[in-house]
Amino acid sequence: MSVPASKEELLAAISTSFDKLIRDLDRVPSNLVFGASMKGHAAGRMMSPADLVANLIRWNELALSWLEQDDRGEAVNFPETGFKWNQLGSLADKFYADYETLDWPERLAHLKNAQARLMATVAGRSDVELYGAPWYGKWTKGRMIQLNTSSPYANARDRIRSWLKSAALN
Repeated sequence: MSVPASKEELLAAISTSFDKLIRDLDRVPSNLVFGASMKGHAAGRMMSPADLVANLIRWNELALSWLEQDDRGEAVNFPETGFKWNQLGSLADKFYADYETLDWPERLAHLKNAQARLMATVAGRSDVELYGAPWYGKWTKGRMIQLNTSSPYANARDRIRSWLKSAALN
């Protein structure tokens, strides 16, 4: 899929990649969701499908918080307070821990809720706001949203599909 350049394309990219991801997440056997058996977000670390979902939830929530901060006229602290872009492995570990008490259905519900909230906030914004000017460095709001929604959904789907295949669950 090409990089979205309008609100309509962004909404379609988020929806399409999310729907495909959810179909594959629904195939994960409940007895395997918490086993750290796939390559993690940091070099040399392993994660579980549940960790992968926790990471997606938090990135979606971060994108929402960035937009909310900007809407209030506040400076946005990218990527997350206390973390720099070169610390994404540590940030992923924090995200895994943030949701460690939630079971699989609760994690999926949180992910679906975060995605729905993102869809609603994107739908309420104009093409000019989303793509008319840089927002973070050279990136527009639309591109930053895409980089934290549809792209990670596609990456997560690839990870889950590969994991399912290697576990002979395909």
